[in-house]
Amino acid sequence: MTQGAGQDPVERTATLRDFRVPPYARVPVQGHAGEPPAPPADPTLHLGTRPAAYAEPVAFPEPPARPEPGHTEPPYAEAPARPEPAYAEAPARPEPTAYPEAPARPEPAAYTETPEPAAYPEAQAPAAPAGAAHPLAAHPFGAAPVAAAPVAATAHPGAGGFPDDFPDGYTPTERDLPVIQRGDTLQVPVAPAAAPAPAPTGDGPGPLYVVGDVHGYLDELLAALRAQGLVDENGGWAAGNARLWFLGDFTDRGPDGIGVIDLVMRLSAEAAAAGGYCKALMGNHELLLIGAKRFGDTPVNSGAGTATFQAAWLLNGGQKHDMDRLQDVHLQWMSRLDAVVREDDHLLLHSDTTAYLDYGGTIEDVNDTVHEILTRNDADEVWDLFRKFTKRFAFRDDGGPQAVQELLGTYGGSRVVHGHSPIPYLLGQVGTEDGEEDSRPVVDGPHVYADGLAIAMDGGVTMAGKLLVVQLPLAD
Repeated sequence: MTQGAGQDPVERTATLRDFRVPPYARVPVQGHAGEPPAPPADPTLHLGTRPAAYAEPVAFPEPPARPEPGHTEPPYAEAPARPEPAYAEAPARPEPTAYPEAPARPEPAAYTETPEPAAYPEAQAPAAPAGAAHPLAAHPFGAAPVAAAPVAATAHPGAGGFPDDFPDGYTPTERDLPVIQRGDTLQVPVAPAAAPAPAPTGDGPGPLYVVGDVHGYLDELLAALRAQGLVDENGGWAAGNARLWFLGDFTDRGPDGIGVIDLVMRLSAEAAAAGGYCKALMGNHELLLIGAKRFGDTPVNSGAGTATFQAAWLLNGGQKHDMDRLQDVHLQWMSRLDAVVREDDHLLLHSDTTAYLDYGGTIEDVNDTVHEILTRNDADEVWDLFRKFTKRFAFRDDGGPQAVQELLGTYGGSRVVHGHSPIPYLLGQVGTEDGEEDSRPVVDGPHVYADGLAIAMDGGVTMAGKLLVVQLPLAD
């Protein structure tokens, strides 16, 4: 089942799940006013042609020639006199009063000969103002986001919503991953040089790339895409017919989640126009943001007491500036994302869980079921979907290879590629909050585990790890 912008406009097969570039993300082309039309050489020549409604004038015959002198015309019979009708005599019209005679017009003085006018100077085109800045010379995605002011520590609105002992199998997000703010870790800016664009591969599909969890880190995403040659210096698609898949979780915890969504939507249209495509999967944070926007503080049956989407969203890194900028086009785009897809013998999904099996025995069934749940707009149903897609670590322990095989045996493929669980947690590394350089998690690339059957792609960008963009299959 295909989805994402691109397969329909210029690009790929159109489906309900295609996403497009929103009208507000389109940049108008700066033009110049056209020159006024030149006046005609002779203003009196605006008569046009005779309208079709008017008939041509009728030609009258020439009068007969006058006879020569001495020539006698044959006599004609005289027509009888027509009787004159009797009319009432009209009253006599009074004679008009005589008008005074107009004075004689004086003769004009002799006119002097008018000299020929001098040639007019050639019209000069207006020069552009020196040093004028182009209106698009700013950041290609708008002004850089302003860091949110620190919030005073207060009781969390979702505190007390969950008991200490959770039912078996339920793993709420806030208990799995601590929210480590970006400012708590040492930042080392890296500006990698742009890699050459992937070479086209003829008429077939281009090279396949996947992107791990972004969580609002737009600048890091652009740097990683540029390093792989997928975008140019201005953030435009530069990879021709390459294929790019995002594994979900675009917002929350980072500074510009809506900016990330806008970028992905725009790249999907640009990639399709170039013969490639850019698509995205549904992550648990997309479900969380949709629920927070639709249901707010509506109580839901969480399976462990009463909870709300709003409280869970804030507890898991929800950013007010993202909610303020969230528009209907973003909600529609997120609601149409697929949950699972198979590309080149790789099974792509967001979460390292077998919960996808609860929603269908085929990839199409899973995606259709997820879309139907979001369309029905039932808060408890959406919460249950979010809760199941929040589970993690199903492939990490001794039973991990068997869990992966269960997914591959149902949906196909030879390897699972997922995001969701940061590699530092899969490896047992835990970042600290003291800001020391040696506390940074070490992430060199994707993590291959579960007897080589699973590839983890969340490099832990939220804990100053690495935002991963890699080409599949991985080099041995």
